[in-house]
Amino acid sequence: MSQQGETPAAHEDDWWRRLYDETARDTGASDAGDSLDDRFDSASGTVGSGGHGGNSSATVHPRSGRPVAEGPVAPRTADVPQGPAVPRSSAVPQGQAAPHASAVPQGRTAPPASDATVTAPAQAQAPLPARGPEPDHEPAPAARPVIGHVGDRPPTYDAEPTTLPATVPQELDGLVADTVLDGARYGTYTLRAASVRGDSARFRGDPRRDALLTVRFGTERNALVLVAVATGARATGRAHLAAADACRWIGGAVGRSHSRLAEDMRAGRRDDLKSGLHRLTDRGYGKLRARAAELGLEPREYTADLRCLLLSADPDCRTRIFFGVGAGGLFRLRDGVWQDLEPEVPDTGGAGGVVGEAMAGFGAPPTGSGPRRGFGSRSESSPGGVRGSESGSEGLTTDPGTTAHPSSYTESLLPTPVEPFRFRASVARPGDTLLLCSTGLAEPLRGEPALARELAERWSDDLAPGLATYLADTQLRVKGYSDDRTSVGVWEA
Repeated sequence: MSQQGETPAAHEDDWWRRLYDETARDTGASDAGDSLDDRFDSASGTVGSGGHGGNSSATVHPRSGRPVAEGPVAPRTADVPQGPAVPRSSAVPQGQAAPHASAVPQGRTAPPASDATVTAPAQAQAPLPARGPEPDHEPAPAARPVIGHVGDRPPTYDAEPTTLPATVPQELDGLVADTVLDGARYGTYTLRAASVRGDSARFRGDPRRDALLTVRFGTERNALVLVAVATGARATGRAHLAAADACRWIGGAVGRSHSRLAEDMRAGRRDDLKSGLHRLTDRGYGKLRARAAELGLEPREYTADLRCLLLSADPDCRTRIFFGVGAGGLFRLRDGVWQDLEPEVPDTGGAGGVVGEAMAGFGAPPTGSGPRRGFGSRSESSPGGVRGSESGSEGLTTDPGTTAHPSSYTESLLPTPVEPFRFRASVARPGDTLLLCSTGLAEPLRGEPALARELAERWSDDLAPGLATYLADTQLRVKGYSDDRTSVGVWEA
């Protein structure tokens, strides 16, 4: 047969017309029996005589009993597509006649076999999802901050916490976390702050003696940012509570006077800031002494070193104010060189500390002195070292149109603490990094040049590190230094 619509040649369909020619004489009924048994016997006889052989050329049709031309059929594997086997309805079991074979009357020949081969349809496969273009290379995963060490040998203690501090149900309010991390960005600076329990305290299960407070008072350009760092007295059971009280009380005092403090910073009133902050600090230490009396402790058993930074949120104000009492560190990284900005305090001439009336601005460097030269990166005799400014205020002058008033702040003046009051006002430059820290970081920064060089290399970039990176940087370990570390970094844009 031909495709639909195709005009076949005359000789191709001649056998079909001769087979179904309407003018041909009817052959009439067959003399053979046409019962079911007769058909079965006829089929059985045909199969039994030659059905199992591959050379039989005639087979009786199971329904009509007429002979059917049949030849050996060899499968053509070349035309069968590779893939899973597909059942074919035309398959004939071995030893049985094909039920759909065309019947050809005896004496007539079957049409020539066509070269076309019918193949089994392949199973339909679901289309594969569209894939985007393959990247040239996989993006490298971000490096995780690693706590390393500097120096010849690693520290004795582990770098991670091991033992939690012991407590009782009645003192849950006094618990402090192992690590505190904070940050912010205002005006032209980015702030990073972290406080970490020391290696020795982690090993013994002691609480972190350092306390950290970061707070903002006011809104928009009038906002004032206070960062306070306190360290409780060593070998006292309530050192962490005293440090927390010192931060909380200085924060409250500054908060009540933040409007006037922010105005004085923008106007450059250095003398007013010095005297006012001295009064606020004395007020906080007076509360510490009162609290020690309530607990039945000596004042030295419930006290803390306190160091603070005041930062304005006004982008036009680059004045940075440091004040506090006690040991610690104040450093500045400028042009890749560390400068020690710790204010020098006069010699009191005695071992008992400061006595007498409070002195406004006590601890400020004398006129003409500046920050000590760089350390950790270049020698002090290096001609390329960065020199300090020409005055202790580093360009910050008193507003000539303002009259000083001794009671510009609302806090009352209390007796001065044992340690002298420290104050420094400086003007930040783009690219500077200001670092305020407790003794846990100040001592190794001054005593181990490798630590100073490493931090200078990491923080010389104008872009401030992320919080996790900053935390890992401040935990660079040095053998022999295992105290709590609290630090505040200010990156100037």
